[in-house]
Amino acid sequence: MPQKEKESIISQTVSSYGGKLMSFIRPKVKNTEDAEDILQEVWYQFSSITNLSEIVNVGGWLYRVTANKITDRYRKKKTENLEDFVYEDEDGDFSIKDILLMDESAGPEVKMFQDEIWKKLFEALEELPEKQRLVYTENELNDKTLQQIADEQGENIKTIISRKNYAVKHLRNRLRKLYEDLNS
Repeated sequence: MPQKEKESIISQTVSSYGGKLMSFIRPKVKNTEDAEDILQEVWYQFSSITNLSEIVNVGGWLYRVTANKITDRYRKKKTENLEDFVYEDEDGDFSIKDILLMDESAGPEVKMFQDEIWKKLFEALEELPEKQRLVYTENELNDKTLQQIADEQGENIKTIISRKNYAVKHLRNRLRKLYEDLNS
């Protein structure tokens, strides 16, 4: 197939299916960025096919590949980060990391709020089982990789990932409760 013809087919397919695939992906993933990443992976795979004319049902192929990419995304063992926890205020989004690392020049109210969050964060850390707390603090506060922690503790990396995820979920729940308390 000549390159011009292939480019034309890809362009037409993107125009025809781009919005439909995004509508298919978006409700199944956490955020728009993840949906865009998945769609980009689908288009990359589609454009990598040597002979596009061999695909009998382009729509069926695209939806199948898209569903597989969504499944692959869920299967990946990614750890959650506390900084992914986002609050929305009247001015837009800001993350917990933004609050915790905000410059002191923001004012005394912000400083008091920061201090309260740090206090609650450390209280929540103390509630964690020791092994979960250790993994979280070593990874987040001491910048060690999860693999380094696994090696140091003589543990399987999946065990370390699981401990980190449990710790993050606990901390998120505690900070969510703090946020709800502050807004009630």
